[in-house]
Amino acid sequence: MARKASSKSNPAPKPAKADVSPIIGEVRQLVELMVEHDLGEVDITDGDRKILLKRGVTSVAAVPAQAPAAPPPAVPAGVEEPPARTLLDIRSPMVGTFYSAPSPDSDSYASVGTIVGEESVVCIVEAMKVMNEVKAECSGTIVEMCVRNAQPVEYGQVLFRVEPG
Repeated sequence: MARKASSKSNPAPKPAKADVSPIIGEVRQLVELMVEHDLGEVDITDGDRKILLKRGVTSVAAVPAQAPAAPPPAVPAGVEEPPARTLLDIRSPMVGTFYSAPSPDSDSYASVGTIVGEESVVCIVEAMKVMNEVKAECSGTIVEMCVRNAQPVEYGQVLFRVEPG
């Protein structure tokens, strides 16, 4: 009776069963199952026997250590260092399309340099043909626009950065 050739190619021919110890045969079967089912690891404990098989790359590439950062330059005596600038983010409340103006002919709601209050509308996010106004919810001056007009945005994506004021 002729056997049909398998579509899977085996890298090495199997030795005759008489040449293989029972343990090697079991391990070979486990390896074949791992390959067939695309498993990365098999851990078997049977009484006193324990078999742990892993396939694929398991080593972690060494990451070169970075040189320590240079200390910040010293501030001359008598000179006061300016406080660190803390910016507030205006984030998208939903997934949609960002629009900076109510219509293509209109001026933008907000741009870099615009002073906003908590109730100031800064843009529109369109979702499923519904135009949703986005309010600043903070007070200050817009110092950065993080998206372009008509760009898709994700929920929580930063749209503007505001310097509190």
